[in-house]
Amino acid sequence: MNNIHGLTEKEVEERVTKGQVNVLPKAPSRTTAQIIRANLFTSFNALNAILAIAVILAGSPKNALFAGVIITNTLIGIFQEVRAKATLEKLSVLNMAQVKVKRDGEERDISVESLVLDDVIILNPGTKIVADGEVMSLSEVEVDEALLTGEADPVFKEGGNPLYAGSFVVAGSGYAKVTKVGADTYAAKLAEEAKKFKLINSELQTAVNTLFKIIIWLVLPIGVLLVSTQLFFTNSSWQDAVVRAVTGIIGMVPEGLVLLTSATFVVAIIRLSKWNALVQELPATEVLARVDVLCLDKTGTITEGNLRLGEVETIGIYTKEQIDEVLAGIAHAFPVINPTQQAIVSTYTDPPALMITHKIPFSSDKKWMSVTFKERGAWVLGAPEVIIEKMDIAIRERIQQEAEKGRRVLLLAHVEREALMQHHFKNVCVGALLFIEDIIREEAPQALRYFAEEGVTIKVISGDNPVTVAAVAKKAGLVGAENYIDARTLPEEGEAFAELIHQYTVFGRVTPKQKKQMVIALQSKGHTVAMTGDGVNDVLALKEADCGIAMANGSDATKAVAQLVLLDSNFSTLPEVVAEGRRLINNLERVSELFLTKTTYSIMLSLLFGVFLLPFPLQPIQLTLIGTLAIGIPAFFLALRPNKDVVKSQFLKRILSLSIPNGVVLGFSTFAIYLMGRFFSLSLAEMGTLVVLVLGGGSLVVLARVARPYNMMNVSIVLGMITLFILACFFPFTRDWLDLRAVSNEYIVMALVFVLCTWPLIAFLQVSIRKYIR
Repeated sequence: MNNIHGLTEKEVEERVTKGQVNVLPKAPSRTTAQIIRANLFTSFNALNAILAIAVILAGSPKNALFAGVIITNTLIGIFQEVRAKATLEKLSVLNMAQVKVKRDGEERDISVESLVLDDVIILNPGTKIVADGEVMSLSEVEVDEALLTGEADPVFKEGGNPLYAGSFVVAGSGYAKVTKVGADTYAAKLAEEAKKFKLINSELQTAVNTLFKIIIWLVLPIGVLLVSTQLFFTNSSWQDAVVRAVTGIIGMVPEGLVLLTSATFVVAIIRLSKWNALVQELPATEVLARVDVLCLDKTGTITEGNLRLGEVETIGIYTKEQIDEVLAGIAHAFPVINPTQQAIVSTYTDPPALMITHKIPFSSDKKWMSVTFKERGAWVLGAPEVIIEKMDIAIRERIQQEAEKGRRVLLLAHVEREALMQHHFKNVCVGALLFIEDIIREEAPQALRYFAEEGVTIKVISGDNPVTVAAVAKKAGLVGAENYIDARTLPEEGEAFAELIHQYTVFGRVTPKQKKQMVIALQSKGHTVAMTGDGVNDVLALKEADCGIAMANGSDATKAVAQLVLLDSNFSTLPEVVAEGRRLINNLERVSELFLTKTTYSIMLSLLFGVFLLPFPLQPIQLTLIGTLAIGIPAFFLALRPNKDVVKSQFLKRILSLSIPNGVVLGFSTFAIYLMGRFFSLSLAEMGTLVVLVLGGGSLVVLARVARPYNMMNVSIVLGMITLFILACFFPFTRDWLDLRAVSNEYIVMALVFVLCTWPLIAFLQVSIRKYIR
């Protein structure tokens, strides 16, 4: 072993020239340029930019203030996504491993991406395998491949056996030769399918986008009608006609709703940061709030990933003191320990005064370890069925009982020393049974209980034995944990597969491909699915899920494809994310009523003034005032209210049933006050002032309705906006800036009557529409 020389510098340079270097594939995420393009070049931004330019060319730059939403919305989107990308890349750098190799006969520490084909890696406990390789002769190691296969048990490797990137050495030592690097490794190929960036499926954003598409189609013909009317039939200058036509068009676009959606998501993300949750896509909190099936792994989610020695039960002729002394001696006999040994050492912290004459380390193929003491003879510790060929019925039943509880059972026995040298057992004298158990995360039962109460179905998907997984899940309080199945018995795909996935709660011995198929099967049943994972074996399922949740201590590939990363790998964060999502969605639904009310009345007014060939009475700056005070500012605060209600589907249907009656009442009230002013021969500016009073006042009535149920904060918001609106309309400086004119008191009283009538009219229409929809 010591004569291994490794590659020479010349051989390393030759491989670098050929590109045979362990350069890792880029994470499947958008570049900064792609993020900027995606947020900047949208149809929403394009429409607002064109309208703003038109108003500026018409010589009224103050009326182009509405375009500020382009900059704000774009910056928020770019900031959040770039921030998430930077955090993820920082995590990757922090987790970047160094690898110890042998070159020119010397040991060297090099970076992962400096590794080349045929390099000789030095294997020691804790070594992270960063490229595929092959164990060299005379080397024996135990390797944890959980991140690749999902199985927690270490795998024994000897000369000629393959090693895969993403695994790590837990016991043994030796050398391995690199056989594949970079994109050619098994882990990289498994992650390749997930490389294409996938946007999360957000019902809220889908609804907003659907509305926006419909509105765009309405804007084109109505905009042409309004522009034609203002240019050719109102005797106005082209500049004044353009400004007034733009007012009608921008009112139809719920630009604030897009901004508020992004802003609220960002606020939610900031709030979640205190729970160490990194949201990589803005709508992730919304989707998780809608999730009705959550797929979990056992290790690292329900359990800590460590083992604990539950108890030691003596079953033979030896005393408890003798057994404790022998166990302590075995535990401390080996400098390298696997998780099971670690559990024993944690109990027996002090080595006994026993002299060791011979020892055989544990390996997964033989499933036992042994130590021979000068004073106590030869002892073996391992799987009971391997050590005892004909097991006593009482012992077998005891082992079965503990296995059904999710415990691993080890047998400690005294054996004949001479037979042990040939790896055989003779004259076995049983000493004790050791019960090893997974450590349930302290927060897991409470989190599982939360999801059960909230109607979220949990599916535990693991690479471990299904009986053990089910027992651990039951111990953690998972409802339905007794419904388990070995994934190796599942049909390939199809309806039968989907039915079984829907039927069972716990799945063991699951392959990476099956994890993805399970997610697809659940989605085919109409479920919204979230998937947690930490290993490369979880990547395909994470990508397919409606919301992928990665643990920060997992692989880079999982963190790259997930929408949510738990930075402290803490399962208890998920209920907080769900609660935050519910607050966000339910509040956004309520305040969306304000924005779509504006869209509805703007469409109505544009049609009415266009069809009747009348000059449009509003200017963009006036509509900006109404939108800011009655919608924009209060909506932001109302969207942050506490709200734990279950998220309902059919967002679009419900919100339209509220906003359309609002818009219809405000639209007709506004048109009616305009006609009344025209009847009394008021000037266009005076009629415009009455229109602002009625439309603004009516919008504040809608705000007062949306702000229910009333509390101190909501009442303060409504009263504050009413006060600001009155001051803006009647304070000389702001009145002039808004192009409002002084009108006699009787017209103001008339406008106030119109405003007061909007409440009962809206209530009547909303009730009528709800009855019709049902």
